[in-house]
Amino acid sequence: MLIIPAIDLKNGQCVRLRQGVMDDSTVFSDDPVAMAERWVNAGCRRLHLVDLNGAFAGEPVNGEVVTAIATAFPELPIQIGGGIRSLETIEHYVNAGVSYVIIGTRAVKEPEFVSLACRAFPGKVIVGLDARDGLVATDGWAEVSDIRATDLARQFEPHGVAAIVYTDIARDGMMQGVNVDATLAMTQASSIPVIASGGITTIEDIKRLKLVSNRGICGAITGRAIYEGTLDVAEAQRFCDETF
Repeated sequence: MLIIPAIDLKNGQCVRLRQGVMDDSTVFSDDPVAMAERWVNAGCRRLHLVDLNGAFAGEPVNGEVVTAIATAFPELPIQIGGGIRSLETIEHYVNAGVSYVIIGTRAVKEPEFVSLACRAFPGKVIVGLDARDGLVATDGWAEVSDIRATDLARQFEPHGVAAIVYTDIARDGMMQGVNVDATLAMTQASSIPVIASGGITTIEDIKRLKLVSNRGICGAITGRAIYEGTLDVAEAQRFCDETF
């Protein structure tokens, strides 16, 4: 199971939000490339980038920062989400050296786009399912649909999706612990590997996920916890590597 540090980009800065609210953000760094280096030095084997402005704009806004990080660490797998709603945007990021693109809003509104993207960029597409009380949210979490996240996950089974990033919005940035049950529900909905996100606070959350990781959990994204020091990236990855 991979420990995946999150770098959320807003106006070129590295920030963290609470429950996805843009006006409730904390700036952790003015230098996202330096922040990426910090997590690389801690031993991370993948980075999770989010273009927060892009999620609301519907197109990349912090793309230059993403490219700068990918250029600085060419051997490091990077996944990027936020504002990815066209094949042209996916192509741009892939050409910039990004390993995976995360399709969120358009995956919910036009599931057939995921199939198209997977055919055009095999092995590069991750679907981001962000849910509040089990219902999928879109447009930077500003809108909550009437679609259950587990039902949507089943639709993507045949398309060759590399993974599903499942985020429990109610816990994201709140330091309240990971929702293991909801994450496991996602793994049971399809055979697509699931990356847990939202609420991961301490090594205990990592231990709880690791215990059930053989049921389809391939990674855990962590943000506020590693910035505020309640979780150590190196320790967490070491635990995942050494525990069977």
